[in-house]
Amino acid sequence: MHINDKSGVQSYQANPNRYDAMTYNRSGKSGVLLPALSIGLWHNFGFVDDLHKGREILRTAFDLGITHFDLANNYGPPYGSAEENFGIIFKKDFKPYRDELFIATKAGYDMWPGPYGNNGSRKYLISSLDQSLKRMGLDYVDIFYHHRPDPETPLEETMGALADIVRQGKALYVGISNYQPQETQKAAEILKGLNVPFILHQARYSMFDRWVEDGLLNTLKDNGVGCIAFSPLAQGLLTDKYINGIPEGSRAAKNLTYLNEDAVLSHTEKIQKLHAIAQNRNQKLSEMAIAWILRQPQVASVLLGASSAHQLQDNVKALNNLEFSPDELNLIEQILSN
Repeated sequence: MHINDKSGVQSYQANPNRYDAMTYNRSGKSGVLLPALSIGLWHNFGFVDDLHKGREILRTAFDLGITHFDLANNYGPPYGSAEENFGIIFKKDFKPYRDELFIATKAGYDMWPGPYGNNGSRKYLISSLDQSLKRMGLDYVDIFYHHRPDPETPLEETMGALADIVRQGKALYVGISNYQPQETQKAAEILKGLNVPFILHQARYSMFDRWVEDGLLNTLKDNGVGCIAFSPLAQGLLTDKYINGIPEGSRAAKNLTYLNEDAVLSHTEKIQKLHAIAQNRNQKLSEMAIAWILRQPQVASVLLGASSAHQLQDNVKALNNLEFSPDELNLIEQILSN
């Protein structure tokens, strides 16, 4: 007898060749190797999204050798829902592979009302991670980040909370995100004094947003810390989508928070010129933009968002051509500097 289930969803068995093609980079001076491309669950995994599609994206990612899944307490929408959906998918598909995964979450932005649901206090960070672990159905995360600096809380308190989280076995490593170089240096010194494995700084980095080159990458190098880059495609600007203007139905056409019509129009000429270089390299613009970030030795991984499994498969093709000639780098620099 058979059931009349026409969903097409089958039990998951990971691709036995998943580690053959992916590149893995060391995170700073730690023992951790990260896939050159990681998957972020900032968008497309909330309660407002299609859980089946999210499940397909994560299956595809792991089959491609992407072992690093990146979350945060406030990812969704609504807040917490990306972790909860991930927990459902993890239980169904990835529980047998837990030791092959490097799972991250974060806390630092507003999460619940009242004085203890935001920023960088010990109270907030420990409470938030306890909630995250419950939502995801995990005993621990591989890395826990403070998501942003909190000028109102002593850095010693925030870093001390991260240290205690490691000692409690709730995280194996710690990281920070969105910290400036001077703040990063101080955090590194505190964590070193506490003998806590600080291995990653998650920072926004793309061809159109290069602030990390102004001191942060050198600070990370000096302290043996890796960098993982988010928003590598500048919210879609560094893709083929906007080469000929703003297509109907695109993110920019909707004037969403992170990308609007003015941003596209002000970058159109650069997008077109960069696209021409990518074509000469037999790459899509998005592939070249990812490869350009990975040329930085301090960058351990580039964090990708994906709205479909097909989009993720396309972006992974960036690894097929990571080398740039001096002439290409000079030309890209001229375009970006003008």
